[in-house]
Amino acid sequence: MPALSDVIAALDDLWPPGWAEQWDAVGTVCGDPGAEVNRVLIAVDPVRETADEAVELGADLLLTHHPLYLRGTNTVWAGTFKGHVVHTLIRNGVALHVAHTNADRADPGVSDALAGAIGLRVVAPLVPDPADPSGRRGLGRICELDAPEPLARFAERVAAALPATAQGVRAAGDPGRPVRTVAVCGGSGDSLFDEVRAAGVDAYVTADLRHHPASEAVQHAARTGGPALVDAAHWATEWPWCEQAAAQLDSVSQRHGWGLRVHVSRTVTDPWTIHAASAPADGAAPTTHTGAPN
Repeated sequence: MPALSDVIAALDDLWPPGWAEQWDAVGTVCGDPGAEVNRVLIAVDPVRETADEAVELGADLLLTHHPLYLRGTNTVWAGTFKGHVVHTLIRNGVALHVAHTNADRADPGVSDALAGAIGLRVVAPLVPDPADPSGRRGLGRICELDAPEPLARFAERVAAALPATAQGVRAAGDPGRPVRTVAVCGGSGDSLFDEVRAAGVDAYVTADLRHHPASEAVQHAARTGGPALVDAAHWATEWPWCEQAAAQLDSVSQRHGWGLRVHVSRTVTDPWTIHAASAPADGAAPTTHTGAPN
């Protein structure tokens, strides 16, 4: 069996820490470099549920997309939920490693996995990494469908492709609008509206779209053209990366003869748990909902 330090070196080859945004917190959070690694669990969030799942599974390493301490801390007291996660992992010999925006920027990366889940063909990065001479790395992806389909049907495609969440999938735009070219960004993507408009795509799939940026994007599209919006749950748009990462780590394990057993968590750690559809106010026109909640 490989040592944790060997596995971490392999993970850093897949997703070099230097590719992460300056504000990010990636890398190894806890673990003994000399400890043997036999089993790995991959998840989006380093929360109590996935820590407990790693322990129950007998995993030696928990690999997550989201950081545990994004803004740093001065305590790992077990009375806090993050401290409890650290204590649970260390007490049970489970290391924690994070690949966040370095995995977003990778080739293949988080947005490639999202595009693949939806059934899109990746054409190019949405925001190319200037340090990549191949032009394949970067944030987000520009993609194509094999054949155009109405926005309403495309939203249903996205909802069917991603794991079920209480939020489901929302879309903004003419339900009958043809969609052929699509930009995708796993996780929060409303900071990339300028790049999406410049790409000239028909639709944009991402998560965490806030009211004002989304409203401005819709108004901009009505006046001068621009993409329809498809908004899914943050966790759901990034979960496909877990399966992609598992396949990559399996390949590394086979190449080195490690015999790692790599698992993907299917525990839904999206924070939203209830979706209650709004009823129209008296005298108001009923709202048309296109697509179906997951």
